[in-house]
Amino acid sequence: MLDIVIIGGGPIGLACGLAAQKAGLSFVILEKGTLVNSLYNYPATMTFFSTSEKLEIGGYPFATPHLKPNRTDALEYYRRVALSNELPLHLFEEVTGVEAHDGGYTITSTKATYRAQRIIIATGFYDISVNLNIPGEDLPKVKHYYQDPHFFTLQKVLVVGASNSSVDVALETYRKGAEVTMVVRGSDISSRVKYWVRPDIMNRIEEGSIKAYFNSNLKAIRETEVDIETPDGMVTIPNDFVMAMTGYKPNFNFLKKIGIALSDDGKFIPQYDQHTMETNLPGVYLAGVVCGGMDTHLWFIENSRIHAEMILQDIMKKRGQYADQ
Repeated sequence: MLDIVIIGGGPIGLACGLAAQKAGLSFVILEKGTLVNSLYNYPATMTFFSTSEKLEIGGYPFATPHLKPNRTDALEYYRRVALSNELPLHLFEEVTGVEAHDGGYTITSTKATYRAQRIIIATGFYDISVNLNIPGEDLPKVKHYYQDPHFFTLQKVLVVGASNSSVDVALETYRKGAEVTMVVRGSDISSRVKYWVRPDIMNRIEEGSIKAYFNSNLKAIRETEVDIETPDGMVTIPNDFVMAMTGYKPNFNFLKKIGIALSDDGKFIPQYDQHTMETNLPGVYLAGVVCGGMDTHLWFIENSRIHAEMILQDIMKKRGQYADQ
């Protein structure tokens, strides 16, 4: 029986693995995609808000020539940390079930079955999009993920949202020759948009280079046009692509399936001890963004990497082996 099965091979899952390795525990990391899968699926041009030292895990320096590291920098860093420490990674292996069994847990995946005394769930939130639930959302031209702006050259692009991802899509596709329109539910661009980017999008909107409908909602999508509900009534405009940057959410179905309690206030915040990260299931811990439920902006790499040490401290204390270092 393993000491720990870690579900999720993102930065926080790797941090948990490094902490478990340091403690001398046996473990595996199960990841349904590639290494740091969410980061891999970020836009090719993405730049982090955080500086490199705030993205470091396990005490390993994150060296980069950039003040703000980009996606390529991060992939290189986390890959090197994982491989140099020979972490037991099982990639492209999705966990399908967890059951309590004989003082521990049986973890079933698409490739194997594992037995472990404890589980750490660090599954993030980027794999499931928040849908608009409007007619036409299932059309191929509607995308919830964005990779590269060149694809949208000379296209009429509608961007839904006013967050960092929405603003990045709008600016980058505009600069590659797209005709960009934004639909924003609120009255302004989000105050959480990166401080060096927000003036750029506001200036592009003010000068008319990017059209923005504020206090508005996208109501229907068709092959060549969309309907927008605005304060001045319904507007129909031509359209080639809809970038629905409406956010993402943790896999709540998986959490509920294995027995983790979620809040009933619409935020679906998992139940866990804020000092140990242990859930209502004994020996099952949460780490990273998954802890925030629908409030996915509460946790990110720089403020949740401490979860690894908190969890391992609790595990070793309960094993009677923990000592201050």
